Amino acid sequence: MTTPVCTSASAVAAPARQTRPYPSFSSYVRARQPVLLRTARSLTANPSDAEDLLQTALAKTYVAWERIEDHRALDGYVRRALLNTRTSQWRKRKVDEFVCDELPEPVPGEDDPAERQALHDAMWRAIGKLPARQRAMVVLRYYEDLSEAQTAEVLGVSVGTVKSAVSRALGKLREDPELGLVR
Repeated sequence: MTTPVCTSASAVAAPARQTRPYPSFSSYVRARQPVLLRTARSLTANPSDAEDLLQTALAKTYVAWERIEDHRALDGYVRRALLNTRTSQWRKRKVDEFVCDELPEPVPGEDDPAERQALHDAMWRAIGKLPARQRAMVVLRYYEDLSEAQTAEVLGVSVGTVKSAVSRALGKLREDPELGLVR
């Protein structure tokens, strides 16, 4: 006859905690946040909404952290929380659409997202036509928002060279036929 051995739950769970790849919630978030944020961005159109969605899913994961037995499956748990949260948001959204006989007039000052994207694409095509040096200076100066001195330092040229090259590049961009339609 064998004698039953009674062990406490904490003694049984202790070895499992030592083998977990993420000993704490914060270390898991630090390690996996970039990957999970990419997943959230694939579910939303707006990067800010993706960050909010991820935060909500991580909050749900935090609440359930102790109940999750297999911490190797955490990514799947968080992805499911992302998807469920996004689905709930989509279902709860308020739709302000009303049937009418005439189309409403566009509100002055509001941009059409399609036009804005078309302008963005045309601008990048025009910048792509610039010589490499001018293109680099325009991107650093206006897209990366560096000063003339910082741009000169990054490229290893003088500030005067940056000023003249950017001036010539802007002149070429003003003459670009694709961008002429925007003016």
